Amino acid sequence: MSIWFRTPNLADLNRKTQDNMCGHLAMEFTEIGDAHLSARMPVDTRTIQPAGLLHGGASVALAETLGSFAAYLCVDSHKKACVGQEINANHLRAVRGGWVTGTARPLHLGKRSQVWDIRIHDEGGALICVSRLTVAVVERRPRA
Repeated sequence: MSIWFRTPNLADLNRKTQDNMCGHLAMEFTEIGDAHLSARMPVDTRTIQPAGLLHGGASVALAETLGSFAAYLCVDSHKKACVGQEINANHLRAVRGGWVTGTARPLHLGKRSQVWDIRIHDEGGALICVSRLTVAVVERRPRA
């Protein structure tokens, strides 16, 4: 059984990554399952730190992007909005090149909050980062 409020579409999600940080870091959604969302990001000049390793902030940006998009897909976006409250990350292994892929899975899908587990792996399948994102689910305010 799917957790999504509406049927997600990879092409639509990838269009939403243009003209913002997701596009600048070349994030690309790659897979949607019944209860997970995956995306990848290159390890290149856009995402490394001065020592040539994947920047921890880039990993966190990928994790928050995955969790935020997943949260958004779980609510009626005409009535609700999902806003980040807290994110943490444990960086477990260095990456010097290639691609990293993150997958977000829900730990809690409540009426007022959601908690997402995001795991990021390198191309060889090694776990490089574990992150947890908490989002608040709030009523959407009418525009003036």
